[in-house]
Amino acid sequence: MTTQIRYGARPFSPDVTLGACGQLLLLALLGWATGLGPLGWLAGAVYAAALWALLTLALRRSRTGPFGPANRVTLTRAVLVGGVTALVAHSFAGRAPVAVLTGLATVALLLDAADGQVARRTGTASALGARFDMEVDAFLILVLSAHVAGSLGGWALSIGVMRYAFVAASWVLPWLRGALPPRFARKTVAALQGIVLVVAGAGVLPRPVAGTVVAVALGLLVWSFGRDIAWLWRAGAGGGDAPGPDGGHETSPP
Repeated sequence: MTTQIRYGARPFSPDVTLGACGQLLLLALLGWATGLGPLGWLAGAVYAAALWALLTLALRRSRTGPFGPANRVTLTRAVLVGGVTALVAHSFAGRAPVAVLTGLATVALLLDAADGQVARRTGTASALGARFDMEVDAFLILVLSAHVAGSLGGWALSIGVMRYAFVAASWVLPWLRGALPPRFARKTVAALQGIVLVVAGAGVLPRPVAGTVVAVALGLLVWSFGRDIAWLWRAGAGGGDAPGPDGGHETSPP
């Protein structure tokens, strides 16, 4: 059954609206179960509105086919990330339920391995789906790094900010938008960030140990970015023709 309806020449996906409604339902459940405060509600509501608006705009621009099963898995992860966002925002004004926050983030990370497999098995892989998956991952890392920074210090936020700084730099330096060759090490480092941040944020490690583990993860991320930036410089600005754009560096992946 097609889940995409066209009004004129513009596509509309009921899945996106259902996802936004699901986000509001999750916020209501968190409010009932954890006493989610006004700041958490505000962050979650803004996230839900942004998710609906950006996905709707992306679908209209891409003019792809139906939303697809893989994108539905990613949308489910996006809803869970919205819950994490609300709880992290709540933690700035009060004590957030760490167990619930950790549980939502863990499920979101586990589902990250599912959407790609679903896309390949159903033959529904698309540029939109890859970008959607990338942005959900990157935002989860940003939110988790903000959560960890509350106990370890602002330096931990560098993990989440680095990808966005890379994208901002690519607006000024076009050679940074070149296509990077696939590298297993990049994907491994990207996946490690989420795992480390969830463990550090769960409070199961002594603070010095958590700080050390997060610092090592940050060091690996700096190395990964540095290696790719050097490769892009050599391929683009440093000599030769710049490769075609691919949307950015894999940090979570992006």
